Amino acid sequence: MTTYSFGPTPCDNGFEFRLWAPRQETILLDVEGRPPQPMERDEKGWHFAHAPCPAGTRYAFLLPDGTRVPDPASRHQPEDVHGPSEIVHTRAFSWMTPDWRGRAWEETILYELHVGTFTPDGTFAAAIERLDHLAALGITAIQIMPVADFPGRRNWGYDGVLPYAPDSRYGRPEDMMAFIDAAHSRGISVFLDVVYNHFGPDGNYLPLMAPIFTDSHHTPWGNAVNLDGEGARDARDFLIENALYWIVDYRLDGLRFDAVHALIDDSEEHLLHEMARRIRAAAGDRHVHLIVENEENDARLLDRNGDGKAETYTAQWNDDIHHVLHVAATGETTGYYADYEGEEKLIRALVDGFVFQGETMPYRGTPRGEPSGELPPTAFVSFIQNHDQVGNRAYGDRIGEIAKPEALRAIAALYLLAPQIPMLFMGEEWNAKTPFPYFCDFNEELNTAVREGRAKELARLPGFQDHDGEPPVPTVPETFEAAKLDWEERLSGDHADHLSLYKRLIALRRSTVIPRLPGITGKAEGERLAGKVIRVTWRLGDGSRLTVTANLDDVDGVPIAAPAGRSLWIEGAVGASGEIGAWTVIWTLEQP
Repeated sequence: MTTYSFGPTPCDNGFEFRLWAPRQETILLDVEGRPPQPMERDEKGWHFAHAPCPAGTRYAFLLPDGTRVPDPASRHQPEDVHGPSEIVHTRAFSWMTPDWRGRAWEETILYELHVGTFTPDGTFAAAIERLDHLAALGITAIQIMPVADFPGRRNWGYDGVLPYAPDSRYGRPEDMMAFIDAAHSRGISVFLDVVYNHFGPDGNYLPLMAPIFTDSHHTPWGNAVNLDGEGARDARDFLIENALYWIVDYRLDGLRFDAVHALIDDSEEHLLHEMARRIRAAAGDRHVHLIVENEENDARLLDRNGDGKAETYTAQWNDDIHHVLHVAATGETTGYYADYEGEEKLIRALVDGFVFQGETMPYRGTPRGEPSGELPPTAFVSFIQNHDQVGNRAYGDRIGEIAKPEALRAIAALYLLAPQIPMLFMGEEWNAKTPFPYFCDFNEELNTAVREGRAKELARLPGFQDHDGEPPVPTVPETFEAAKLDWEERLSGDHADHLSLYKRLIALRRSTVIPRLPGITGKAEGERLAGKVIRVTWRLGDGSRLTVTANLDDVDGVPIAAPAGRSLWIEGAVGASGEIGAWTVIWTLEQP
């Protein structure tokens, strides 16, 4: 059984408490209902104590200067990040689906959601009530944005400071487990977005106690997490055990690792490799999938073995496919989008995954990426919107607000049926109009800094020039409330039609594409036909050939040679003589 070094552990008579605090000579354990008691310190700076108390008891640690701190490995923070921790016996939960083993990666159709804005109540309990909608849509996996306890009442999740504690705004730990259990009962996997590259700016007490940061490496958030310096073994274990905790105790089916390029590690075994190795060992024969977000596009992290199985990480969020489809559908070429214009870039993203494979990316001014053509398309997660690509726009507007309807339908038909693993962003299936701007809730000093920093940043963000009026202020409640999905939208008019389109596309993917994905390789062919029309063909795992012919342009009636195979889907129009219409996507399949 997986054991943890961090956090309280049940024993015959109460709980054992452990705290990694080599920077403190003495620590008092303060358990509610008991006088503070001294903890024993070993030569490595670990402090230990036992207390005869039940689950549900609140506790904290007292430093010599009187500072009262929560447990860095707290399982629950009922009074937010500065309050006491609560003991939770996570392995006492009674699961309805104890035999759930997960789903094969090829079956994955991801749905990214933010718990706080997915429903009006913004809780795990409320989200359970929407699982039937996702099941009917055909979703096979949910990816939850980060839930590590963050300061304040609202946050995207990337400012978490207590990584073992699901934020109490979303409910208790048992509520999160119940959500996972309910998803499993409907055949839906659940992944969690985890953030190990930095801690939020408010409520992280670890630096008072231990060398969690290093001066040797730096990130956009300040000093890097200590992965290779003095005390790094315990810092690494703090992160790795957190990942194991989610997989083992919460029975999650996978993790998405945020910005792994900011995990700077000169150790003999990089944290990412040790992380994957230990997670896969703990998972045993379960289907557990590990996904990275990686600005550097390191294809080596996605290597397959001789059997075609992922050796370390299963897949990467592929911003490149998003960018080329976004540019094609919207015509936006500001900022980094300027590097993704043109049919050749679109073909390369569909054929190889990464557009830049060692070449200099003009926007960055430095080389980006590694050759990725040998990887199977299932090594890439594709999307036409996600929390970043919507929320990092100045006004948080979705692509449905800036792309014409026929363009939106065309790129949806392209990415939902392609062999890459598709991911929807919550509400996308009915073309939701609710924005998803950045929001947070810090103390007044930090709120002021966020408001000022965001105001300076907005001018360079996509979409800033296309709006009148002031952009949303991230620190006010109204910005958060405006991001909550309007579930009534999906029932009427164009929204209902869009939802129907998504259901039919996903049903076709599940019936025709997914069964042919096992064994697929990275061999694909792409070409530009007349005008801006492209054609890409993949050889699927069963030997069949899947072909897409797409005209992502306003020019109508482009004459082309008819694609081979039987027709699977036509989005748009095809002329009597085979001419492809504007914003038309044709899918065909040739049997082996």
